[in-house]
Amino acid sequence: MPEYIRLIAQQRYTDAYMINWESNVFPGVLGRTCDRPCEPACRRGRIDEEPVAICRLKRVAADNKDSIADRLPQIPEQKNGKRIACVGGGPASLTVARDLMPLGYSIDIYDNQRAAGGMMRSQIPSFRLPETVLNEEVNFILDMGVTTFLETEVTSMASILEKNYDAVFVGTGAPKGKLLNLPGLDEAGSAVYIGIQWLANVAFGHTEHVGKKVIVLGGGNTAMDCCRTAKRLGGEDVRVVVRSPYADMKASPWEKEDAQHEGIPIFDNHTPKEFVVEDGKLKGMLFEKVEAVYDENGKRSLVPTGEDWVFMEADVVLMAIGQENAFPWVERDLGIDFDQWDMPKLDKVSFQSTRPNVFFGGDAAFGPENVITAVAQGHQAAVSIDLFCQGKDLHVRPDPHTNLVSTKMGVHEWNYDNAVEIDDRYVVPLVDLDKALSDRKVEVELGFDRETGFKEAERCLNCDVQTVFDETRCIECDACVDICPTDCITFTANEDDESVLRSKLTGPSHNLATDLYVSAELPTARVMVKDENICLHCGLCAERCPTTAWDMQKYFYSVSKAGQAA
Repeated sequence: MPEYIRLIAQQRYTDAYMINWESNVFPGVLGRTCDRPCEPACRRGRIDEEPVAICRLKRVAADNKDSIADRLPQIPEQKNGKRIACVGGGPASLTVARDLMPLGYSIDIYDNQRAAGGMMRSQIPSFRLPETVLNEEVNFILDMGVTTFLETEVTSMASILEKNYDAVFVGTGAPKGKLLNLPGLDEAGSAVYIGIQWLANVAFGHTEHVGKKVIVLGGGNTAMDCCRTAKRLGGEDVRVVVRSPYADMKASPWEKEDAQHEGIPIFDNHTPKEFVVEDGKLKGMLFEKVEAVYDENGKRSLVPTGEDWVFMEADVVLMAIGQENAFPWVERDLGIDFDQWDMPKLDKVSFQSTRPNVFFGGDAAFGPENVITAVAQGHQAAVSIDLFCQGKDLHVRPDPHTNLVSTKMGVHEWNYDNAVEIDDRYVVPLVDLDKALSDRKVEVELGFDRETGFKEAERCLNCDVQTVFDETRCIECDACVDICPTDCITFTANEDDESVLRSKLTGPSHNLATDLYVSAELPTARVMVKDENICLHCGLCAERCPTTAWDMQKYFYSVSKAGQAA
């Protein structure tokens, strides 16, 4: 991440994009829609309220890149004779194809939608992810020569296996939305929809309007997508109702904020109890007010407050209360075992099922997650398929690429910007609200322009540039201690008890989850101790050191992929 962020600051957008593409395959998609699991780990969040906008900087690279046609992997004209079927055309299957096509495999993708992309196409609204962006990144892969069987519903695994593929990858996602079987559901009939199916109908143009009064049940990101989409399709009174407290909602904080910015209220601590139907028409729902009670282990119980039930009017109810896997199309006599939750039994390293030539990945493997997890599992499944087709051990896997290189250019110069900017996180500008709500295909976020992208990139603390200490060159002058802006360096006698050693440090060392950097013993019998938790990686210690005992070395990590060993 710091590598591509530095490249953005250097206006090398295409290079930055390709570093992203090598790993996460869909930078333009993820730069708009990612759940951002990396950002809580960003060290900028330790000195500011907000981390670096890692996700939105991916979009900066994607939006400003040049053509990457000459940078994509070359596809061999002579195939290796191995044929792979991918059932489902979502991010996991596309990643498998992206990794295996350059190795000479023939890939067939089967999907029931009119275009590949899976849930990225059917469940992420156009106002968050424009179709042009999705099409571009999906086509980078399909144009490698992948054969697609679109609008094709696979109803039998046996029928796929009969085609004598060398391996089959299942990336069908979690296509089954959950439904609350409450009193009045049958009578409410067509006024109640499953959220993910409704979103798909909107995405493919089957649904263009919605009732004036809409209740969305659920507190996840799908619920946020449903309520914001309903607002654009004519919903005037659109509200989200969730049984948990607001703070416990599964939706990302920014997704909740975006919904509320568009005038959509969120009613928390309301448990749905009943659909109210009069003369065969849905009138609304009844809710019981609850409060969250937590035991000594932090386990939550929702306890009724005893207040009167709350009635809310509704013409339409969208249920976005969770997703489940569904494998009715996989016959149970094929050697593919399932557990008590009807999930496939898989090797968690290789993603191989109990039938050796069948692999799973993405939401189809271990349940609903997110796009970046599906991509990661697709990479690893591709490694496994490649090893399997070569008859090799699936647990002897290629290592990720790593290296450690000095960043020194001169005595006091580094090939990265080591000044720590004081800027707060920049806000992504939005399109005018009236314009946004008038058309579901108008992208809401405008993204960072180049200037703001540069400023946001400069907030990065260069986590990958490590301080490296050579005790054989140290003369214990303590110059590095004097210049360190965070007091993270201490020279002291070593201790067998780490807690005692931490108590002796110049600066406080409270984060026990972060290791101390402790050198070998120096001539005075002291050691150099550095607290990695508060180090800014600014390089001032290395600039100040008169003997080059300190160096700044850049660590690069690239995810392991199929064929990497060769």
